[in-house]
Amino acid sequence: EDESEEEPKLKYERLSNGVTEILQKDAASCMTVHEKFLALGTHYGKVYLLDVQGNITQKFDVSPVKINQISLDESGEHMGVCSEDGKVQVFGLYSAEEFHETFDCPIKIVAVHPHFVRSHFKQFVTGGKKLLLYERGWMNRWKPSVLHEGEGNIRNVKWRGHLIAWANNMGVKILDMISKQRITNVPRDDISLRPDMYPCSLCWKDNLTLIIGWGNSVKICSVKERHASEMRDLPNRYVEIVFQFDTEFYISGLAPLCDQLVILSYVKEISEKTEVECCARPRLDIVQPLPESCEEISSDALTVRGFQENECRDYHLEYSEGESLFYIISPRDVVVAKERDQDDHIDWLLEKKKYEEALMAAEISQKTIKKHKILDIGLAYINHLVEKGEYDLAARKCQKILGKNTELWEFEVYKFKEIGQLKAISRYLPRRDPVLKPLIYEMVLHEFLESDYEGFATLIKEWPGDLYNNTIIVQAVVDHLKKDPQNRTLLQTLAELYTYDQRYGRALEIYLTLRHKDVFQLIHKHNLFSSIRDKIVLLMDFDSEKAVDMLLDNEDKISIDRVVEELENRPELQHVYLHKLFKRDHHKGQRYHEKQISLYAEYDRPNLLPFLRDSTHCPLEKALEICQQRNFVEETVYLLSRMGNSRSALKMIMEELQDVDKAIEFAKEQDDGELWEDLILYSIDKPPFITGLLNNIGTHVDPILLIHRIKEGMEIPNLRDSLVKILQDYNLQILLREGCKKILVADSLSLLKKMHRTQMKGVLVDEENICESCLSPILPSDASKSFNVVVFHCRHMFHKECLPVSNTVSPVQFCNICSAKHRGPGSAILEMKK
Repeated sequence: EDESEEEPKLKYERLSNGVTEILQKDAASCMTVHEKFLALGTHYGKVYLLDVQGNITQKFDVSPVKINQISLDESGEHMGVCSEDGKVQVFGLYSAEEFHETFDCPIKIVAVHPHFVRSHFKQFVTGGKKLLLYERGWMNRWKPSVLHEGEGNIRNVKWRGHLIAWANNMGVKILDMISKQRITNVPRDDISLRPDMYPCSLCWKDNLTLIIGWGNSVKICSVKERHASEMRDLPNRYVEIVFQFDTEFYISGLAPLCDQLVILSYVKEISEKTEVECCARPRLDIVQPLPESCEEISSDALTVRGFQENECRDYHLEYSEGESLFYIISPRDVVVAKERDQDDHIDWLLEKKKYEEALMAAEISQKTIKKHKILDIGLAYINHLVEKGEYDLAARKCQKILGKNTELWEFEVYKFKEIGQLKAISRYLPRRDPVLKPLIYEMVLHEFLESDYEGFATLIKEWPGDLYNNTIIVQAVVDHLKKDPQNRTLLQTLAELYTYDQRYGRALEIYLTLRHKDVFQLIHKHNLFSSIRDKIVLLMDFDSEKAVDMLLDNEDKISIDRVVEELENRPELQHVYLHKLFKRDHHKGQRYHEKQISLYAEYDRPNLLPFLRDSTHCPLEKALEICQQRNFVEETVYLLSRMGNSRSALKMIMEELQDVDKAIEFAKEQDDGELWEDLILYSIDKPPFITGLLNNIGTHVDPILLIHRIKEGMEIPNLRDSLVKILQDYNLQILLREGCKKILVADSLSLLKKMHRTQMKGVLVDEENICESCLSPILPSDASKSFNVVVFHCRHMFHKECLPVSNTVSPVQFCNICSAKHRGPGSAILEMKK
């Protein structure tokens, strides 16, 4: 189960078209891959050039026997072919250039220089019993040279850059073509395997990394430069094995995939029926190399034609660099493995019913996917959720998947209706951009109205009123109310529907009946003040504070007189309204102040005294009468004092309240000597009152007046403390006076010094100044003449001759203008003019 949940890394397809036709009559022996085309060799000595779809583009009859290997240069313009009968051909596919040679032994391998197309790289190697290098020299003659011999047949060769790697019966060698030195020998691990049945697989990952697979062993070798200090007689390069591990099965081919490896394996298994070892389907594994082991990433068994008859040597793995295409060649089949793209990934997710992941993958890769559409995946996801019974999730996904497509929305709504799940999709229906047909929304509302009043009310609140035909829904609600006329949910919803329909009067009646908090908002929002003139009592009963605030905020729409008239039979509500009005403005409701006295006395005595203090319009006689009738002492005292009858007020405090502190406070407020005399006379035979007076009278009345009147022998509580306090208060007064005197003297001295500094400053006199007496320029036009000018500190200037002669003996002169101000402005000037 876990394996089935793991997504494969590769996808497979057979190479068909011309290949199918070829392999019906012949068998594949080898193949080479170029980025532009494929070259396929057969057992009957034919070489076919194919396009990437497997169509035959060219055919060469090279030999009557098996083609052992085909080699192409990087340009794809030259090809080398060798066969089992010893023939070797190297020729240009688009030129007349050609080399033919027939050897006396089978030639297993051939490899042309990767840059054979260039004139100075006309080289290729062949391998049979020897590894021969052919180079084109003078007069286009080909000169052979032996690179290696004596270790059995050459089984494989791969040429990359300046390095040639080959395998013989003993192991793998690498030759540096620049220095013409062999730089390594990697011995074969399992010498028990026949090298002709289990051939070595070689593959260059890059110019310096060689991958070797032989038997069940894999080695990854890195070609490195040797340090100059280590040279001596050694080659300037050496090989280091960086990864080495064993596989479970025999290796038939290798190819790199980024930092991973693709391994084609030959598999044998024991038949369950015959209990004899037989050939199983080959495997294509992707592994992550580790220093001494590997981690399997994926593993696929391939059903190739005739796999039961194939041997390890019959399979080959070729790959196209840069495209992640892998070709598995067997005698009767050619299979192409490709890295799975995003479309394949989505296919697999859909197959596993992982719709949400598929949808997310499609959204991320919407610019690159070609096979799938986001909408189709989304619709399949919705259908899947509905089939699973996850209706709410399916409805929620509709918002994202259906977007603004009204036709799909309506289709899905009807589908939900068919399965009885309209409620599930109701919360997610679009309300703006797009808007569906009114019938859709009405259908959902009717569904709720039949089974869920609360849900119906919620939709009416959330949905704009223009989504559906309001009249139809109102009628449906009215019909239901006939069965259940006291249902508050339906009544409230009906009021909201009336509001949408601008029938505010009906909505207001329902809200008032229900005593609903939104009634005030409704009145304000739609200016329904004309409709509530006769409903003020209802509003006040519901929420007097909000009602009063609303009425006072809208006096221009409902007058104070109208409100008071409406509340005539509900004096307690009338008082609430008038009290709030008085708090806002002491003068607006002045005509009702007389009425308010009785209302305060009846319903709100704590606020009566503040009202009497703040109101300038209430009749004091009426107020006094009411307060005396109800025996409201504090209010009566205040009214008596306000009407000028302070003695009666004080008497009432003393007799009714018997509160000496309040009496003293009252006397302090009035600041009347006769009141203090009355207070002393009343208190003289009451020791507690005398104590209170002694404690508080010191700063207003001479305490000696009180002390002289105390009868001898009278016991007065806390007398000593009171006398001490009087003395302390006296000392405090003396200290305060002395402190004030010091401050006054210091301030006077400071101001005197400041005045002196100011008067000592010079005064500018220039041509613009005039004599305040004769009004001529203060300075003479002829500066050589002598002149006398008098300048006062007030900045007034006079010619000395213009000043009148002082009548006093004192030499001090005074400004005529400033000193004459007590007789009126300008009098001195007038006198001087006279």
